[in-house]
Amino acid sequence: MAGAFAGVPVLVIGDAMLDRFIAGRVTRISPEAPVPVVAFEHERQRIGGAANVAHNLAALGARAILVAVTGVDDAAAMLTRECRQAGIASSLVGDPTRCTTTKMRIVTERNQQVARIDYESDVEIRGEVEQRVIGEIQKHAPHAAAIVISDYLKGAVTRRVVATAVQEASRTRVPLLIDPKIPHLVYYAGATLVTPNHHEAETATLMRVRNEDDARKAAREFRARARCQGVLMTRGDQGMWLLTDAVEGQLPTSAREIADVTGAGDTVIATMTLAMAAGASAAEAARLANEAAGIAVSRFGPATVTVDELLRAVAQSANV
Repeated sequence: MAGAFAGVPVLVIGDAMLDRFIAGRVTRISPEAPVPVVAFEHERQRIGGAANVAHNLAALGARAILVAVTGVDDAAAMLTRECRQAGIASSLVGDPTRCTTTKMRIVTERNQQVARIDYESDVEIRGEVEQRVIGEIQKHAPHAAAIVISDYLKGAVTRRVVATAVQEASRTRVPLLIDPKIPHLVYYAGATLVTPNHHEAETATLMRVRNEDDARKAAREFRARARCQGVLMTRGDQGMWLLTDAVEGQLPTSAREIADVTGAGDTVIATMTLAMAAGASAAEAARLANEAAGIAVSRFGPATVTVDELLRAVAQSANV
């Protein structure tokens, strides 16, 4: 199935952001306050949020189209450039009233995070900016084999934006997957699949998820509350729980070692979406997404997975 990913067009909608990492050595504590002094060594940046979903899709061979909102600033130019270098066709709508979402992390040479500074405006887009985003969705959706919404509560995902995506996906009969944030739960009605982590599922359902029976009950309640067709609940080192009309059950974790879970959800939904776009069932797509997540969490920061890496992981799991 992974071999069928090449060139499959997938539309990504959501909150794109820039992840910046300022790295250095720590050898002493500041005399001014009980905090480490980081001696600067280098800086790097990666694309995050919805852009990381698109990056994961592109790395797997898909033709990723990103519709997102930025400010009109240097970070937007950097994000545009990074998307182009990653092979993403971006339709970024600039809003001069907001800044481009940027997460600046100060880390040590051993990748230990010292502090994080967030530049963001989380007010929902409206008026002309929202209409421009809707116009971009209507422009690209007819040519997509699947649509994915990456919601980080940074303002790009509004009720009208989701409703437009649901309408377009229904009209062209393609899967629509959503990586959710619980305050927007009522927005997601009609989605093919929503992918909460177990903390989000607990918040949405007011249930504790400690075992498979809890996961089963929470997934069913989440589906009812979100009014979506299916649920893929990620459960960290406990793997995933998949619920659709056709299948229900647990997928054990594929992580062999965990370095950083940042962006792992982006890898999961990108792989799941692309596999379904290529014709896989939800169960087949979830197995591939599970393997991809196991690779992603073994790396530091937002990571991508290639088709070759995914195929090797699948083969290795089959031989265990």
